[in-house]
Amino acid sequence: MQIERPDYNSPAALKAFLEMCNMTMQKKFGQNFLINESARKRLITALDLHPETTIWEVGPGLGAMTAGILNKGAILTAFEIDRGFSSLLPRFFYQEAQNGHFTLVEGDVLKTWKNQYVKRGVPQRFFGNLPYNVAATIIADMISDGVRFEKAVVTVQKEVAIRMTAKPAEADYSSFSILCQWAYFIIPILDLTGGNFWPRPNVDSRAVLMMRKNDFPGCQDARYFMQMQRALFASRRKTIKNNLTQFLSDSTSAEKALKAADINPSVRAETLSIQELLHLADCCIAQNVVH
Repeated sequence: MQIERPDYNSPAALKAFLEMCNMTMQKKFGQNFLINESARKRLITALDLHPETTIWEVGPGLGAMTAGILNKGAILTAFEIDRGFSSLLPRFFYQEAQNGHFTLVEGDVLKTWKNQYVKRGVPQRFFGNLPYNVAATIIADMISDGVRFEKAVVTVQKEVAIRMTAKPAEADYSSFSILCQWAYFIIPILDLTGGNFWPRPNVDSRAVLMMRKNDFPGCQDARYFMQMQRALFASRRKTIKNNLTQFLSDSTSAEKALKAADINPSVRAETLSIQELLHLADCCIAQNVVH
């Protein structure tokens, strides 16, 4: 049976609802409700949803964004780790569950998403107000496993978003930056200070739009490229020649690959563009120095 949802814009109403249900927020899950209605509408707009659009949502909580997504007629699969919230969501969206537009997957998304992927394939959209402690892991794991969405909108700690969009030679440019920008065009949507959430977090957040690149992977062997670029950033203070030598276990092979790629062996990986690194991976393969 369907039950009435709380006022998502009111911390007092949310607090009273949780108390009535004998529930408390669990800090270990990074639970913070987005109470700014206009911000929620902007995120929904960025998702570019249409009737029957398939979408995954991570961490629906009490369903503030879920309601907006379902109002667009999308077919939503929600991943929720909190047992209390999981007990309420099917009752909040009873009608949508009955008509096949709402499916709840209980448990840790890091352990459950692959099974959903095997069963139903990749949805067209992805949304998540991602817990700060696992946001980068969720994004990186999906890209590494070849799961890319046409469009994704994620709200993450601002520092994580900065890493996602960092450019070569910037302090925040990293293996994670390369992974994200290799798979997607990434566009900042809006910044959200702590006051936009309840309970109020001690960090600022940023929402970004991720749009799938069509020229992916842009190299001969995607898995080899991922292994190589991670190795090149393993010791940021070392030159690319030293890191590549360690990765290939062969100094001569590293020198040959760098020469073929026209890369100065004394530079560091953090100064190179994604295209240069993709070319280097192909040159390693062409030199028969596959790791």
